[in-house]
Amino acid sequence: TSFSTPKKKKRDDGMREHVTGCARSEGYYKIDKKDKLKYLNNSRAFAEEPPADTQVRSPAQRLRRSEQRRLLSSFTGSCDSDLLKFNQLKFRKKKLKFCKSHIHDWGLFAMEPIAADEMVIEYVGQNIRQVIADMREKRYEDEGIGSSYMFRVDHDTIIDATKCGNFARFINHSCNPNCYAKVITVESQKKIVIYSKQHINVNEEITYDYKFPIEDVKIPCLCGSENCRGTLN
Repeated sequence: TSFSTPKKKKRDDGMREHVTGCARSEGYYKIDKKDKLKYLNNSRAFAEEPPADTQVRSPAQRLRRSEQRRLLSSFTGSCDSDLLKFNQLKFRKKKLKFCKSHIHDWGLFAMEPIAADEMVIEYVGQNIRQVIADMREKRYEDEGIGSSYMFRVDHDTIIDATKCGNFARFINHSCNPNCYAKVITVESQKKIVIYSKQHINVNEEITYDYKFPIEDVKIPCLCGSENCRGTLN
């Protein structure tokens, strides 16, 4: 049984028109050499065409581009700069190390120069309530853990980095610190980030003021700075 297949029509652009409306339903067929060369020449010309960004721009286009960059920089400088800095910190973390400190036990040190007013590190831990923090503090004392690394975010939330945290928990207190802590909001969640107050050199210890509340039982301060208060609280 042989059926005469109707001759395939060609479109205006030279490509053969599919009778069934779909190339896959018509099986395998050969393409004429003329059509193939025409297709290859068109694709080669498209590949050799330079992209739009690399083409030569007119002075008016360059002026508009510079104006857009200026507006973008002014926008980012005035609106939510903390969020932009936090995103940069996630992709490019500062080089830090922890080792023995002359202030107290372990400390955090810079392995690269850090400019003033930069995000140094985020204080990472578990977000817990005040009731849980009181229970854990007592449990840590019973377990013989000398130091608990808890950082208050607000009246209801505390970050506990004692058993689940990062290098930020090793930062020591100083009455004359080179950093400060700041609470920022990222995607409706409050986070604690350590900022640099001044330029920090390589191998310089990272410190900030704990700002403990005043209590009757004093905790001695060993920061050794000129204006040392003598106690942390």
